[in-house]
Amino acid sequence: MPNNQDPCAQPKLMHPDQAIEQLLAQVDATQDTELVTLNNAIDRVLAEDLASSIDLPPFDNSAMDGFAFRYVDLDLSQDKTTLTLIGSSFAGHPFKGKVQPNSCIRIMTGAPVPAGYDTVQMQEETQADGDSITIVHPKKLGANVRGRGEELLAGTKVLHRGVTIRAAEMGVLATIGINQVRVTRKLKVAFFSTGDELRPVGSELSPGQIYDSNRYSIQGLLSKSHIEWIDLGVITDDKEAIRGAFKEAASKADMVLTSGGVSVGDADYTKQILSEEGQITFWKLAIKPGKPFAFGKIDNAIFCGLPGNPVSSMVTFYKLVLPILNKMQGITPKAPLLCQATLQTDTRKHPGRVEYQRGILSRNASGELEVSITGGQGSGMLTSMSLANCFVILEQFQGDLAKGNTVTVEPFNSVLC
Repeated sequence: MPNNQDPCAQPKLMHPDQAIEQLLAQVDATQDTELVTLNNAIDRVLAEDLASSIDLPPFDNSAMDGFAFRYVDLDLSQDKTTLTLIGSSFAGHPFKGKVQPNSCIRIMTGAPVPAGYDTVQMQEETQADGDSITIVHPKKLGANVRGRGEELLAGTKVLHRGVTIRAAEMGVLATIGINQVRVTRKLKVAFFSTGDELRPVGSELSPGQIYDSNRYSIQGLLSKSHIEWIDLGVITDDKEAIRGAFKEAASKADMVLTSGGVSVGDADYTKQILSEEGQITFWKLAIKPGKPFAFGKIDNAIFCGLPGNPVSSMVTFYKLVLPILNKMQGITPKAPLLCQATLQTDTRKHPGRVEYQRGILSRNASGELEVSITGGQGSGMLTSMSLANCFVILEQFQGDLAKGNTVTVEPFNSVLC
């Protein structure tokens, strides 16, 4: 075998883009919804289109602290015009008098502009002498006035089904007076680890034992994905105990998620029980780190089986499982943000699989994007994920790359940041 060929790059490996397309075709968005109050809506997925029942803004208002007046009263043959002050308009306390020719009122930002006045001049461009206010002429009619319905008119759709409600959406909903929203039911994902070699974090290790780290990474990924998770702990290498864990997980959750036990050569019970209890397909993907992946159903729950190596587990969750969870929640799909950056380190790459190398993206003194690889890229080196803020995506048949080449970079989204 030539040295530049990846021994895992078998002809039947499926490109990850093709895999995710096929995976998404096999899952449906939940139709279960619930009504939540606005203060409990953050990070939930909107289950219906929402239209405004009011104009925004609901009335003409001032964009500045200053003075409101009729533009027609300005003597445009001069640079300034003196008007008579007849009142004021403050937020929540509008002017209640009658608009008169050659008059003005004191007005604050956000306060209603009375019908009849049409222009506001900022305070810094005026001079006051008792009730005589001299206006330095604004550039145009309507200056510094935010018109009723300028942002949107009543009946306009403002948020669409599938939108995740963030801080900005919370504010929009409050602005249009909505205090309850219908959202998609929160998904539940159950997971567990198997293996007599796994020990709880904080205990002492005996020879041949390791700490159970993948469960904590999965918990973190699910939490950042706003998924309700169910941790079933560590299951011993006992066939019936593992079978019982799978059945319990499927009865409690929308998805069962495991790491390890899905490789061709795995000698444990996981793969055997999956074949007996579920409708599972074992995939070989042209992705690194990764490659083994399992997908299917156990009873009424979707099943995803991640590879056991820690980095492989996180990468395949991010690239494969997260899009599945998003579709199940009804989230409107978005293509990942990609950019180009200059590679700052020589990089090894065997043709055959798409590689998601962990990188540090930054901007140099000239404002140009550059990226460095975070050292060793072994699938067991979890520190490579901790140090990174992006993936450097090296295409399937790409070989080694030297420093100075331009590469495609995918900055981490909020799930990994």
